[in-house]
Amino acid sequence: MSTDIMVAPSTLDIQQIRKDFPILQTTVYGKPLIYFDNGATAQKPWAVLKAIEDYYTHLNSNVHRGVHHLSQKATDAYEASRRKIAAFLNARHDHEVIFTKGTTDAINLVAYSFGKQFVKEGDTIIISAMEHHSNIVPWQIMCEDRKAKLKVIPINEKGELKMDEFSALLDKTVKLIAVAYVSNTMGTINPVKDIIEQAHQHNIPVLLDAAQAVQHIPVDVQDLDVDFLVFSGHKIYGPTGIGILYGKEEWLNQMPPYQGGGSMIKQVTLEKTTYHDLPFRFEAGTPNIEACICLGTAIDYITNIGLPAIQQYEHELLEYATQKLSVIDKLRIIGTSAQKSGVLSFIVEGVHPYDVGVLLDKLGIAVRTGHHCTQPLMECFGIPGTVRVSFAFYNTKEEIDQLAAGVTRAVAMLT
Repeated sequence: MSTDIMVAPSTLDIQQIRKDFPILQTTVYGKPLIYFDNGATAQKPWAVLKAIEDYYTHLNSNVHRGVHHLSQKATDAYEASRRKIAAFLNARHDHEVIFTKGTTDAINLVAYSFGKQFVKEGDTIIISAMEHHSNIVPWQIMCEDRKAKLKVIPINEKGELKMDEFSALLDKTVKLIAVAYVSNTMGTINPVKDIIEQAHQHNIPVLLDAAQAVQHIPVDVQDLDVDFLVFSGHKIYGPTGIGILYGKEEWLNQMPPYQGGGSMIKQVTLEKTTYHDLPFRFEAGTPNIEACICLGTAIDYITNIGLPAIQQYEHELLEYATQKLSVIDKLRIIGTSAQKSGVLSFIVEGVHPYDVGVLLDKLGIAVRTGHHCTQPLMECFGIPGTVRVSFAFYNTKEEIDQLAAGVTRAVAMLT
């Protein structure tokens, strides 16, 4: 297992970092909480919790509407957050960053608006067999509406994309490729730069679902030359109900609005409406202002720690956990790609993942069980689901030792 890590072994002070996350002091059934469900949602540091309190205590007002003091301050904070996120992604322009409700909302926006403008009967969209439902269902809905079809990149037994078969899918009917940067179920890091380069040779734009990537891997949208990229705030230590759509200006300017309402207009008459410039044409109505602002705080927090150091440390955790769990009798790891990040998924022969998860919970260990909103992937492996352990930089090797002991105990009890 390896990743493109270019830094020395991690020197993060994990015990000091853990003090930034008050929920990690929680006890479950009398035992200290061990939280390994970070792929579903990450815990929030004091900095973000305080920023939420500060917003409602000192700043609460609507944005882009009022001339009064509070509204101006809220608007300034809202746009400052957009600039932070643009810098975090290395976007060319701030207005290429659109606030959405989350990854799902952002993908639906592109599926609706891009599909309406560019997709017609007989066209195709490419996804992969490892996609989260959020990157499957919106395209199915769009294809049904536009009389287009989905084509799927298959995977091998390691959980890697079959890139030769991907190349064969590229033809004049393909209007867009939408793939995960990192698999939420297996942790596979897909060769997205290769995908983008091949797609652009055919003038096909690419959307990356980076919901499981931006908190683990430095992402540079200009270096990737990606056309669209989406992620959720709550998985990167920010609030829930906030997400980001990054889109190249030239694409976003050609796409019709996703929703109509206040703020996204230049002028409305009863006969016709003209729409605002980017990014506001895609931000109808009152946004989740507090979450938009506090996502910027979360970005500040992890930027100050340093994503390269975070990546290195989480890689150490993943390798350590793989070593500890892979020797357990009857345990099989699902997803053994050479390039992985953040996630270790497994099954135990003859045992339903739910039963393992319940027993671990009684030990204070929070893991995810089930199909992880990737039912087609489960079908590929012929399994009902997995136990998923997903890491954050506040996890420790000592917690992994307790996980391994808990899984060993569960195997002994259930088999």
